[in-house]
Amino acid sequence: MAREPKLYLIPLGGLGEIGKNMMVVRYGENILVIDSGLMFPEEDLLGIDMVIPDITYLLENKNIVRGIVLTHGHEDHIGALPYVLRELNVPVYGTRLTLGILKEKLRERQMADEVKLHCAKPRDIISVGPFKIEFIRVSHSIPDAVSLAIETPVGVVVHTGDFKLDQTPVDGEVTDFNRLAQLGEKGVLVLLSDSTNVERPGYTLSEKVVGQTFDDSFRQASERIIVATFASNVHRLQQAITTAHRYKRKVAVVGRSMVNVVNIARELGYLRVPEDVLVELDEAGRLPRNRVVYLTTGSQGEPMSALTRMANRDHRQVEIMPGDTIIISATPIPGNEKLVARVIDQLFKQGANVIYESVSGIHVSGHPSQEELKLMFNLVKPKFFIPVHGEYRMLIKHANLAREMGIPPNNIFVAENGQVLEISRRSGRFAGRVTAGRVLVDGLGVGDVGNIVLRDRRQLSQDGILIVVVTISKESGQIISGPDIVSRGFVYVRESEELMEDAKEKVKLALDKCSAKKMSEWASIKSMVRDDLSRFLYEKTRRRPMILPIIMEI
Repeated sequence: MAREPKLYLIPLGGLGEIGKNMMVVRYGENILVIDSGLMFPEEDLLGIDMVIPDITYLLENKNIVRGIVLTHGHEDHIGALPYVLRELNVPVYGTRLTLGILKEKLRERQMADEVKLHCAKPRDIISVGPFKIEFIRVSHSIPDAVSLAIETPVGVVVHTGDFKLDQTPVDGEVTDFNRLAQLGEKGVLVLLSDSTNVERPGYTLSEKVVGQTFDDSFRQASERIIVATFASNVHRLQQAITTAHRYKRKVAVVGRSMVNVVNIARELGYLRVPEDVLVELDEAGRLPRNRVVYLTTGSQGEPMSALTRMANRDHRQVEIMPGDTIIISATPIPGNEKLVARVIDQLFKQGANVIYESVSGIHVSGHPSQEELKLMFNLVKPKFFIPVHGEYRMLIKHANLAREMGIPPNNIFVAENGQVLEISRRSGRFAGRVTAGRVLVDGLGVGDVGNIVLRDRRQLSQDGILIVVVTISKESGQIISGPDIVSRGFVYVRESEELMEDAKEKVKLALDKCSAKKMSEWASIKSMVRDDLSRFLYEKTRRRPMILPIIMEI
């Protein structure tokens, strides 16, 4: 009897977290990767710029990776690609705007000529190894978002990507309900569906609701208007530009990522800008204040973003003035709430009128609420279900919703990153784990910052550092100069002279102890100095600064 064919689904990111989305589909000696996103660092990842998936499993199997297919152009789905493609040069498939945004990222890193990009449009079917992939239009907060129907030798896998069932999308491109229903009638083996908004009952509001709020806000504003949103939210940018034109205002774009997306979306025809509406920043500064709108980055309170720099009064070209209307058209990503609140406070202090999500309808989500998720189940009618794109509680709630919709509990799999799910036509089970996790990007370093470096950074941020410098005689072992102590972030030396003198005495005693024990190993001597001084300082201050002994011998 022939062995039943098996399909393997392996999440490398995006489960139990928001962002860093990456899903592996494997059949035999063929791997297809869906999305390759990044995640913004949480507060405890000090100094880290971004977090990307650990692709050890893909590198171990690089000879059988057939390609990467993309659902849409948001950072949490394409942001890791410049790093992944450097290690894994395989073809990339996506829609026009998605590839346009990706191409700019690759160009910045001098990689644009090295990567093969293949453009597809909704209803197109492409073949990658044994997989046939169909692109299915869905609504989201960026144009050209698609779900994927992947035909495999075992059955059809539908991956929704990020979606919502917006009946009145800004660009008029409605979700392809008909095609989803046809797939459901034909038979879908596995559904992987977006869990981000599963905790919200009802339906997600249409993006057009924001257009009405923009209209109200623009009409009431008597001075400049500054709109902060995600650079990639092209529908939101379109509504802001359209509303600005309606009220005879010029629009200036602030922030590199915003400028890039506006240029790409205009070139590709996804952003319609009336003639003479866009102006340069310098020109905007010379116009009457009631005739200007700025589109800017910084809706998440990112420290280096344009809006945050304006709030802190260190933006070179735009200064907040009393009477300005600031519209923050985004919900804080989990973990960014404090950053956003701090920026809002600073803007209010400068006399601006700030309109933000918690007090107005200035933002609607791009993700489906419970009733839309139920409709997706009814359209697709899957045999097996895997919730994706969400923190663990969201995955559990989505699994509960699937049970309510009649999917047998044994056919629902709440997975973690790295778990291997083995699917046949009749059954599914967890079949081990592969390496998965996070790789930290800090400046130009990728993966060179780990737990030990982060622990050191945490200690430095909490209690500071003491550097102890001593010069001793090579012949006699006696102290020739020092000990000198340099303090940073621990105490202010001029106000703690007595403590510093006592600390120097402790260092001398520790060195005498080493001399008496005839210790000659530098590591042992430094360890003795560090331990004795640490104990003394904790007794005196209840703080544990990092202590760095530097002992020179002449």
